[in-house]
Order: sequence, then structure tokens, then C-alpha cells
Amino acid sequence: MSEPVKTTKRTRAGVGWTLHGDGRRITQGEVVAPDERLSWPRTVGIGMQHVIAMFGATLLVPTITGFPVTTTLLFSGIGTALFLLITRGRVPSYLGSSFAFIAPLTASAADGPAAQLGGIVAVGVLLAVVGLVVKALGARVIDAVMPPVVTGAIVALIGLNLAPTAVGSFEAQPLIAAITLVSILLVTVLGPGLLGRLAILVGVVIGWVFAAVTGGLADDRVAALREAAWFGLPELRGPTFQLSVVLVALPVVIVLIAENVGHVKAVAAMTGRNLDDVAGDALLADGLATTLAGFGGGSGTTTYAENIGVMAATRVYSTAAYWVAAATAVVLAFSPKFGALVFTVPDGVLGGATLVLYGLIGILGVRIWMDAKVDFTDPVNLTVVAAALVAGIGDLTLSIGSVELGGIAWGSIGILVAYPILRKLANLRG
Repeated sequence: MSEPVKTTKRTRAGVGWTLHGDGRRITQGEVVAPDERLSWPRTVGIGMQHVIAMFGATLLVPTITGFPVTTTLLFSGIGTALFLLITRGRVPSYLGSSFAFIAPLTASAADGPAAQLGGIVAVGVLLAVVGLVVKALGARVIDAVMPPVVTGAIVALIGLNLAPTAVGSFEAQPLIAAITLVSILLVTVLGPGLLGRLAILVGVVIGWVFAAVTGGLADDRVAALREAAWFGLPELRGPTFQLSVVLVALPVVIVLIAENVGHVKAVAAMTGRNLDDVAGDALLADGLATTLAGFGGGSGTTTYAENIGVMAATRVYSTAAYWVAAATAVVLAFSPKFGALVFTVPDGVLGGATLVLYGLIGILGVRIWMDAKVDFTDPVNLTVVAAALVAGIGDLTLSIGSVELGGIAWGSIGILVAYPILRKLANLRG
């Protein structure tokens, strides 16, 4: 029996939602807006899909850097809830582990975990300050610094920069990856109602089951799953501050700004709403979430590209689903057994799923250009976008001293710096 159509009064905290239509289906050409929701069973299902989408990357970062997995999961859930409150429910997003922290954390490994956490705290504080500046000066700062030609390029290169990761995972177990990919595509096109909206989750489950049956699960991960406890407290630890470590970490702010603003622009494009006025809140929220994670022992956070892909695939942008995802992450952070279960998901399954998700992100950048009618006969637009995309897709990696920056950073920095300079020169030339 479906829920009756009713209107829920929104609160200032952004935790009230109106029911979209009858709560069961989405009309062709429409989307479920951030302040709307489907029926609660469907909302919970989509929220769980967001959990699946973020798990691989969110837990991969602490695995590489040596940070506690359950602690990182805990602060990603808390950070997501904080983000939803500060943005007043207008920007649907999950805050997961940022890959941008891997290089500086690796570079400062010899200084110890506490010093590394100090670097994360410093990045979070600086990002929060940037958010306050954007809030004070208004949306015109975003318009001036990041017009559609720039934001579209950043969104596109963030998605396409991840392509080698998806392909590498796919090639590791091609049959399992193909089963996963085909399952996602078929369920998306043929799945009725809720099933079609949960295509990525369903595809991952099918791929995992196929891998388990055919011996595609890693023996060491299965053994770790058997030995893991069902319940346990996340490991908490605090930071210390060393100037050298802080200086190595601070350039990460550039990537986080690009990812956050790109996320806001992408959601605005997908929902047809102008969200420039909430960009400062998004930066502030991510800064505070990263700061909190650093003080507790978790990895730094960022808005998650994987979850943009889920929203694009489902057409559901309800922040209610993200509250479900945040609550689920916090609960699961107290279960080492679940963390071990997640790590049994083989590379092939992740490869099949991310081949779709990362591509969707890249296409969203193209959509921003199309919606804004960006003129690519203009040589300024053409050249800066071309250079930024190749830097991002090719993952141009260069070091400044001991700090190594990859393709997302260089592509974003390049277009942010080059576009206004070249535009000014073109205008002076007349």
C-alpha cells in the first residue's frame, strides 16, 4: 500500500521533505529534488545505494595511508550529516575520503599518524576559511572565478581522471567486471520501479555473488572476514602540528575547492536550480568535516563524485537518501565485521560499477557546457578546456618541492589561472 500524497513542512535545518508525486515513480523528464523524497522504503534503498557507491573509495584511502578504516567511516558519516545541516538540505552530497590526501600523507608517513592528522586539520581549517570568504562576498565570486566553461571542465576532468582506475579494476578480473557491468545496464533499462533505481547496488551484488561462486574472492580477505569481530569501537586519536607536515598538506585545499564547487555546479545543472549562493556553505561544511575528522583520527573528506553518478543514474537528488547513507555509515563504523565484508568485494566488481559511474561524471561536465551554451568556436574557451582536459585525463603529475600534485589539481589550477588571463588579453585585443 503506497503512502498518501502529503506535504511536509521544511525546517531551517533542511530535514523536511515533500513527497514526490505518489512516492512510487518519477515522471519522465522530472527528477526528485533535494527537498523531495520518494516513499521511505524507496528512499532507504537509494540511500543504501549511496553507501555502496562511496564504500570502495572511502575505505581505500585509509587502507593505503594506514588510517583506521572504521574511524574513517565514522567521520565520513558524521561529516555528511554536518554537510546536510550547514547547506540546509539544498545540496545532496556524501562526504567520503579524499584521494587528494594520499600523496601528502604518504610523504609525511615518517612523521607519524599524529602529525599527519595535524596536516588534515590545517587543510580543513583553511577550507572552512575559504568557505566563509565565499559566503561573505556572495555568489559573484563563483561567477567571476568559475564561469560555466571552467566548472564544466573541472567536473568533466574529475570524472575522466578516474577512468584509468576503473579500467585497471576491470582488467584485473574482466569476466566478473563484465557480469557486473552488464547487470547494471540491463537492470537500469529493464528493471521496473525501485529495482531500476537500484541498478548499481543490484549489479554490485550480482557481481559479488558471481565472484564468490567462481572463486573470484581473495582468500586473505575472506579469512579476515571470518576473524573480524561483529562489534567494536572505532579507534580515536588526536593530532599534533608540525610546520613541515602542514605545508606539505595545504595544497590539497586547491583540489577540495575545485571538487566542492564542481559538485555544487553539477547538482545545480542536474536539478535545474541555481545553487551558487550555497557554494560557500558547502566549502565551509567540508572544511569543518575535514577538521573534525583530523581531530578524531579519520581521513580528510570531500564531496563524492561516485554519488553524483548514482544521482544521475537514479534521477533522485533527495537529501533524505543522504541522511540514510550518513546514519548507515555511522552504524556500520561500529562493526569491524562489516568493514571486512566490504573489502571482500573484488576489483572486477568495482571495475564494472565505476566504468559507468565515472563516465556519468564526465558527461555531466559536458551537460554544464550545453546548458550554458558555451561557445567552443571561441579560441579562449577551446584552448583552455583542451589543455585542462588532457592534463586531467592523462593524470599529469608534477611535484612542487616535496608536494606531488596530480591531474585533477593541475587541470583545475591550469584552467582557473589561464582562463581569466586569456579572457582579459582577448578583450584587450578587441
